[in-house]
Amino acid sequence: MGVTQVTVAVSNPGDRQRRWEGLFLVDTGAIDCMVPGNRLREIGIKPEGKRTYELANGTEVAMDVAVARIEFMGEFVGATVIFGKDDAEPILGVTALESVGIEVDPQNQRLKRLPAVRLK
Repeated sequence: MGVTQVTVAVSNPGDRQRRWEGLFLVDTGAIDCMVPGNRLREIGIKPEGKRTYELANGTEVAMDVAVARIEFMGEFVGATVIFGKDDAEPILGVTALESVGIEVDPQNQRLKRLPAVRLK
């Protein structure tokens, strides 16, 4: 399967003028979104806690998390964001995708809108 990327704007929920935009890897294997930590701090988002994540290689790591406003494809959602390393590739996780009714079309590696957001 190929790589799917999308432009995402991350903003501070308390001040939406403070935002950062970047190209995110769409990762349906990731639950939450990951953003370079320096970018989150630049827009005034501070860690609110830690969560343990399992990496692709099976290693578990505790990472700082907070909530941010995530915008992509004309949609928005409040989502958990992980403070990645400052040079980390941004990741758009499946929770944000499903929350706005968007899924990955595996045949052409593009995002597509569902007719409705799943409530079931």
